[in-house]
Amino acid sequence: METKKTVAIKANSREDYHKQLIMMFLEEKHGSSKEWNYYYYYVETGENGKRVYLQRPAYKNKGMDFEVRVEDYQFRYGKYENVISSGNRPSHREIRNDVQKKVAENAKDGEKLKGLITKIYNCEEFTLKEIHSCNFTTGLPLDLLLYTIKWLFIEQDMTYWNQSGREMNYTGLMEVWE
Repeated sequence: METKKTVAIKANSREDYHKQLIMMFLEEKHGSSKEWNYYYYYVETGENGKRVYLQRPAYKNKGMDFEVRVEDYQFRYGKYENVISSGNRPSHREIRNDVQKKVAENAKDGEKLKGLITKIYNCEEFTLKEIHSCNFTTGLPLDLLLYTIKWLFIEQDMTYWNQSGREMNYTGLMEVWE
């Protein structure tokens, strides 16, 4: 069975994101050995109408795990470089490469991008005005890139609950400016 839902999840701390996601996941119906239940949660919509969504269960099926996907965008690789992913699931490396290309394209706006990523890391919302103040032509549209980063951070928080969570991904992104 497939269930698709548009959800609004807003929080200002990692703990608030945990609580909201767990409560949402607890509403999922149990499957059986013969039939799995699949869930697609549309969590963000870009200005171009394309959505960032969470897919459950994730490939490794670790209970609270989910995959972050971007509607109608093709990414070359998944987690492992020699394995083609199922298309719309970006790897952390692909997102980092997109950020790197944007910074190389426009260093001044690259500094603004750094600030926006830091806002997301600190569980703060960015505005469309901030998005429109940046001029990039490469890669994903900036709003979709930032929404994807946001949900990859949250995914890491859920996966590495009692560890660094989003910190590892954030540190990797900040290396772009070193």
